[in-house]
Amino acid sequence: MDWTWIITIFAIGFLGSFISGMVGIGGSIINYPMLLFIPPALGFAAFTAQEVSAISAIQVFFASLMGMLVFRKGGLLNKSLVLYMGVSIIIGSFLGSFISNTLPSSVINLVYAVLALIAAVMMFLPKKGSDTQDVSQITFHKPLAVILALIIGTVSGIVGAAGAFIIVPVMLVVLKIPTRVAIASSLAITFISSIGSTTGKFMGGHMLLIPSIVLVVASTIASPIGAKISKKVNTKILQWILAGLITATVIKIWISILF
Repeated sequence: MDWTWIITIFAIGFLGSFISGMVGIGGSIINYPMLLFIPPALGFAAFTAQEVSAISAIQVFFASLMGMLVFRKGGLLNKSLVLYMGVSIIIGSFLGSFISNTLPSSVINLVYAVLALIAAVMMFLPKKGSDTQDVSQITFHKPLAVILALIIGTVSGIVGAAGAFIIVPVMLVVLKIPTRVAIASSLAITFISSIGSTTGKFMGGHMLLIPSIVLVVASTIASPIGAKISKKVNTKILQWILAGLITATVIKIWISILF
């Protein structure tokens, strides 16, 4: 067993999960490109896109679970939002994960790139929602939330992403949810979504045992740390961190596709 390879995978998972807990994403926006590009760059065997999406799915499951538990104690979860979007997104993610098993790597990468590009554009749009912390006063368009969650779940299920990196921009820009509530609720929705995508990936036969275990360990350590720090960071800073991460990922993945 190559411990350098294990440490590399752990470091990737730790970084992705830390950011997951801090800005309310599952971590795949970070882990997907890093798992795809870093191992071969260091001389290790490359993962296929199907393997990366399967590994990312299991990491997202545990990272979102641990982050959600931290935010739940702070009373920032909007249960109505989680219910409406969660049920819809798990249906979409389950379908998307099965569809991905029939697609070539190039198509999976393209889907991921388009999804990330949409999320990046949305993060730079004006956000008019208040930043109130009173969860009971928050309202949103329920049918729109259900439809958007179904679409996000289906597309993100294809890349094993659980959709959190686009759920947060949708909550902020379209549904006008306050930042901290959006981060907390998106982790809960991401956890629900990851149940469908993880199950689909496992049944598809692309799940690799050792990398998955390493990422699970990293997730359970790093995600709660990121979530605790998130509560103390200015919401504008959190938005810019997420926007920067998504933009950097978009540039990297499109360069790899086009050139």
